[in-house]
Amino acid sequence: MSFQKSYAVFGLGRYGLAVAKELVANGAEVLAVDHDQTIVDAAISDVPFCKCADVTHAEVLKQLGVANMDVVIVAMAGSLEASVLTVMLCKEMGVKTVIAKCASEMARKILTKVGADKVVFPENESGTRLAKNLLSSGFVDVIELSNGISLIDLDVKPEWEGKTLVELNLRKKYTVNVVAIRRGKTLDTTVDPNLKLDQSMQLVVLVNTAKLYKLK
Repeated sequence: MSFQKSYAVFGLGRYGLAVAKELVANGAEVLAVDHDQTIVDAAISDVPFCKCADVTHAEVLKQLGVANMDVVIVAMAGSLEASVLTVMLCKEMGVKTVIAKCASEMARKILTKVGADKVVFPENESGTRLAKNLLSSGFVDVIELSNGISLIDLDVKPEWEGKTLVELNLRKKYTVNVVAIRRGKTLDTTVDPNLKLDQSMQLVVLVNTAKLYKLK
């Protein structure tokens, strides 16, 4: 499997390190940064491209090549000020997707206001799970049920609109089983194979984790 996206993870505490390790383990290009040299030294065996730097400064971010990153994960929930500055600088530099870890609802509101595209609470979403979702970009969510089997919410692709599950034959083409259809907050587990799909829907499917890339 090849990945075209590049990732940067700022803050290598338990959450940030889990994100970085999972991305690296799956072959992704990852730059990991922390302001503590001891933490960087401990992480470098798992994440080869580790740097010690203060990412709250624009010049440092430029030297790190952050403007060329597709996704930046700001995992510095211990310092809201540092997180806010880093999110703002990354967005100003043109980073398309900035994800920030936060510790409170107020912090979530602030980080969203300054440009974070997604804000995560570590108690609700583990670093490993976030990484899996990033690697499976285009999916709303990925939940690994067991070794090799995942349950995902899959957006209806534009080319699927107006077609039925019978016509698309997703099971044969992508090796997936559609178990439900979601419309907003409504989940319909009685799947009509002749229902015409539209982009207001999401398909809840079971898929072999190794075959996720086929759905991109």
